Amino acid sequence: MLVLKHQPRGCMDRTMHAEIAGLPVLPGQAAIKPYAINANADAAAADAVEPSWFNDIYLLAPVGYFVLSFDTTILQMNVVGADQLGIPRTNPDRATLRQFVAPRFHDDFDRFVRRALNSAQPEQCNLQMLRGRDKQGFPVSLRASADSSGQALRVVLEPAEGRLPALEHSEERFRRIVHHAEEGIWEIDAAARTSFVNPKLAQMLGYSIEEMLEQPLVAFMDEEGRIILERNIARRQQGQAIRHEFKFIRKDGAELWATLVTNPIFDGEGGYRGALALVSDITDSRASAELIWQQANFDTLTALPNRHMFQDRLNQELKKARREGLLLALLFIDLDGFKAVNDTLGHAQGDALLVEVARRIGRCVRNSDTVARLGGDEFIVILPGLERVDGSDRIAQSMLTLLGRPFALDGAQPSISASIGIALYPADAGGADELLHAADQAMYAAKQSGRNRYSYYTQDLQLAAQARQQATLDLRAALAQQQFELHYQPIVNLRGGKIERAEALLRWRHPQRGLLAPAEFLPFAEAGGMMLEIGDWVFRQAAQQARRWQDELGKGFQVSINQSSAQLRGDTAVYVDWLRYAAELGLSPRSIVLEITEGVLMDTSRAAERLRDLREMGLQVALDNFGTGYSSLSHLKHFGIDLLKLDRSFIQHLANDSGDLAMCEALIVMAHKLGLRVVAEGVETVAQSGLLAMAGCDYAQGYAFAGALPAPELAALAQRGLQLLH
Repeated sequence: MLVLKHQPRGCMDRTMHAEIAGLPVLPGQAAIKPYAINANADAAAADAVEPSWFNDIYLLAPVGYFVLSFDTTILQMNVVGADQLGIPRTNPDRATLRQFVAPRFHDDFDRFVRRALNSAQPEQCNLQMLRGRDKQGFPVSLRASADSSGQALRVVLEPAEGRLPALEHSEERFRRIVHHAEEGIWEIDAAARTSFVNPKLAQMLGYSIEEMLEQPLVAFMDEEGRIILERNIARRQQGQAIRHEFKFIRKDGAELWATLVTNPIFDGEGGYRGALALVSDITDSRASAELIWQQANFDTLTALPNRHMFQDRLNQELKKARREGLLLALLFIDLDGFKAVNDTLGHAQGDALLVEVARRIGRCVRNSDTVARLGGDEFIVILPGLERVDGSDRIAQSMLTLLGRPFALDGAQPSISASIGIALYPADAGGADELLHAADQAMYAAKQSGRNRYSYYTQDLQLAAQARQQATLDLRAALAQQQFELHYQPIVNLRGGKIERAEALLRWRHPQRGLLAPAEFLPFAEAGGMMLEIGDWVFRQAAQQARRWQDELGKGFQVSINQSSAQLRGDTAVYVDWLRYAAELGLSPRSIVLEITEGVLMDTSRAAERLRDLREMGLQVALDNFGTGYSSLSHLKHFGIDLLKLDRSFIQHLANDSGDLAMCEALIVMAHKLGLRVVAEGVETVAQSGLLAMAGCDYAQGYAFAGALPAPELAALAQRGLQLLH
C-alpha cells in the first residue's frame, strides 16, 4: 500500500538517489530480510529464491545491485544492474557475475569474493567489467558483503569514477530505463496524488500520462481497494517497503490486478515525502490461478466446497476441537431415490435437483458450519463447537423434513428422501479419515433401517462393516474356487402336470458352514458390489443346464434366473454378451426367463426402457411375488412383462369359499386379458393345485411338487412324471 506526503513532482532527487545507493552494504543491513537459499547447492539456490525475497527498496536504485550465490550466479538484480550487464533482470540463462569480469581481473575478483564471504565488514574491489558481448570494458567499483543468513552475497556495482559523477552520468540512462521499462512505475506524493507515471503504467490503465497526473490514487481503485489502502497507511508511514496485490479499475471499467512493490521516500531530515512503486500486471495469471483454485476446491454444480476443501476444513476444525476441548459432529448425507429422478427426468433436471438440495441443506445449518458435496448425490456437513452429544439431532431432522418435500422442477415435482449418518468427535473417532468412515457407516445403517432417517455411529456398526468386508472377500474366494452351485425348483404346467420350467436358485457350499441359502450371503454380495459378477456366473450355468434339459426333456424347456436392481441398472453390454454366449450353446433367447420383483420394478427408473430392450433381445421377463408391493396391472403392460408370479400369500389359505380364491381368479383373468401367463408360487398341497387349475392358472411351483433340487434330481423327477397330481 502507498502512504503519501508532499513531494515535488518528478523522479527521485539526487539526495535520495545517493541515500539508496549507499544502503546495501552499510551497517544498517541487519534490517534486511534474510534469503531462503539452499546452502547445499548453489544451482538449487537459484531455483529456491523467490522475487518477493529480494529487498524491494533496491529495485529502482540508480546503481547496480546484485544477490549472488556462492559460485556468483546472479540470483536477483535490480533494474540498473540488468542494464549495466545487458541481460534480462530474470537472468533466464543463469549467468554468473564473474563471466562479466574482464579475464585479466578474474584472480582479483575471486579473492574479492572470498574476502567478502569470510569478512564481517564490507569489502571493496576495483576492476574492469564487460557489458554483454561487448569486449570494450569499463572500470567499476564493487562493494560486497555476505548476507546476514550466510547463504548469499550482496554486491553493489558502480562506475569507478565515484558515486556522484556516476549519478550524473546515469541520469539519462535511468530516464531511458524508466520510460521504456516493461513494468509500470508510479510515483505518488504525500497528498495521495500521482506525481509521475511512466508510459507503461499509463498503457496498463488505459489513460494518457497527462490524464493520470495530479489524480489521487483512490481514483483508480474500487471500494475494496480503498479499504485495503486505508488499512495499510500506518505501515507505510513507518517506512516499511511492502509488496502487495491490488485491483485497479481501468479507464474502460475493466479490472486490472497488479503487484505493487512500494517503497517510502524520505528527505535528508528523515521526513516522509511519498512513495515509489514498481507495478506488474498479473491480471491473466491471477484469473488463471483463481480459476484453478476454484476448480480444485469447489464443486462446479452447487458451488459448495468439494472433497478437497472439505478435507482441509475438517482437519482445521478437528485441530480447533482438540485445542479447545469441543465436540464436533460429521453428517454424511446420501439421497434416497435420486437416481430414479436423474434417469427419468434427465441429467439436467437431476442437476437442478442437486442445486436445490444444496440450498435446502444450507438452510438447516449455522454460518459456522461447513456444507460440502463429495460427489454424485453425497453431501457432508461439519458441525463444530457442539455443546451436547445430541446437538446434531435437530439439524439432521430439519434436513430430513426439508429434503422430503417435493421439488419444483421444470414440468415435474419429484420427491426424494435422505439417509443421514452421524459420527462424533471425540467419541467415535479421533482423526479425519476415521470420522468420515464412521459417518459413512452410520449412513449405511440408516439406509438399511428403511431410509428417510438418521443414524448415529456405534461400535456395533463398525464391527458389522468389518464383517461385510470379510464376507465380500469370502464371496470372491467362493467364486474363484467354484463353491457356488445352482439348485432348481420345478415349475409345473397345471393342465398336464408336466415339468416344463425350473427356477434356478443360488446356493453357496461354504467350507465351514455348509450349504447356504441366498438370504445368508446375497446382501453382502450387493453391499460389496459383486452382484454383476455372481449374476454372470448364474446366467452361464443356467444357460448350460437349459441346453442340456432341452435335449433331455424337450426343446421348449425354460430356466428362470433372478435379477436384482443392481443387475438391471448395469450395462446393456452384459445382456448382449449373454445372448452371444447362448448362441454359442445353440440356445434360443426365449429359453431364459429373467425374474424381477416389484421392488426392482419400481426402484429402477430405467426399468421400462431396459425391460423393453431385453424383450427385443428375445429374453422373457417374469414379475415375481406379485401382489405384495405397490405395482398395478397397468404397470405390467408398460414394463413388458411376460409372466406374472402370484405371491405365496394368496395361495397359503386357498379354499373353495375363500376370498383368496376369488382374488386369484380375478388376477388370473386380468393377466390373461393382458396376454400374460400366470405362475402360482408356494403351492404346498394337491388341493391348492387343483383349485388353481380350475381358476385357469397356467403354472405352479412349490413343495406340493418339489423343493429346490440339484439338476440331476430335477431331471429324474421330470422324466418319471409327477405322481402327486394324480
